[in-house]
Amino acid sequence: MITVTGSVETKLSAEKAFAFLSAFENTSEWDPNTPVMEKLTPGPVAVGHRYHAESEFRGKRQSLEYEVIELTSNHIKLRGENKTVTAFDSIDVSPAGQGSLVKYTAEFSIKGPAKIVQPLLKPAFMSLRDPALNGIRDTLNSLAAA
Repeated sequence: MITVTGSVETKLSAEKAFAFLSAFENTSEWDPNTPVMEKLTPGPVAVGHRYHAESEFRGKRQSLEYEVIELTSNHIKLRGENKTVTAFDSIDVSPAGQGSLVKYTAEFSIKGPAKIVQPLLKPAFMSLRDPALNGIRDTLNSLAAA
């Protein structure tokens, strides 16, 4: 499994930051590598809700179906899958000063024959981290300023 993780501090309160980030359909607003995130289940976010994502990876668009598998007042975890990869995305938000600290973790497990090259793909997956973290910070800070 390849794990990509990082944290950013934002000026937005933890409650508001988590409300925005846990609405996973907002992902395309902060993650430049995920231009499409569609909520498939109506209503407020809950365990079992599903999403369709299209992500850019190594110059190709990949479709994944995500499902919320854990949800608390400051933590969400989703499981995404397609024919070549299983992904787990977790977001944890805690108060930090006047704002919040957001920890984002993505875990990827390659499936099938390509699994043998998984160690070679780590740099490509790691390249997704900074744009996502910068997007989280900048988007939440702009919400705090509004």
